Amino acid sequence: MTALLRYQTALLIRSHRWLAPLLLHAAFLAVGVRVGEPVLGALGIAAAALVPTAAWLTRVCVTNEPPAARDCSAAAAGPGRTHLAALLTALLASAALGTVCAALVAAVSAPSSADRAVAVPFWPALRAGLAAALACALLGVAVGALCNRPLLRSTARAVPATVLAVFLVLFAGVSPAMAAVEGLVTGSRDGSVHPPLLPLVAAAVLAAGATAVACAASGRRG
Repeated sequence: MTALLRYQTALLIRSHRWLAPLLLHAAFLAVGVRVGEPVLGALGIAAAALVPTAAWLTRVCVTNEPPAARDCSAAAAGPGRTHLAALLTALLASAALGTVCAALVAAVSAPSSADRAVAVPFWPALRAGLAAALACALLGVAVGALCNRPLLRSTARAVPATVLAVFLVLFAGVSPAMAAVEGLVTGSRDGSVHPPLLPLVAAAVLAAGATAVACAASGRRG
């Protein structure tokens, strides 16, 4: 698996297809985050921006290989393991991006509640922001796993399905991503820090299930 991860990471870096989702993420942060804003609300926005970015990165990773190269990888390591490596690469890239952005956002934000009346400790706020970012990254990868090959091979179906699923993940009342972001935003009102552990666990379970479905389908469909 280590060799497959290195291979998929090299494919991702050399393809330069990561540039578009990275620019999308930067645009979201430029619009949604301002220097000196309350830290918890800013971290919530930064985490929410990871859902579409992670979904796009997942699409990039699972469609990066030419068909002939994908067939060779599947023959050598098995289609399920090969697909799993692509999904893990997308998750690692999304988590790394979320970690860097959360640290930057926390550094430029005001350590206070929304009304500036209560001080918010930096490190607990950053830990809560990182947990929310990881939850959103996991759900973005889950969306990408379910809305792209091998389950949806046609671009005409995969792209609209991904966009719709991202909106549902961000705005559905039962979504762990929404719960994680709302926890930060709500805490910003009174300056309380509540790490979104339950949303993170729920996101991990959903991502594991989506990954299992996609990897099983890759084994059946080749």
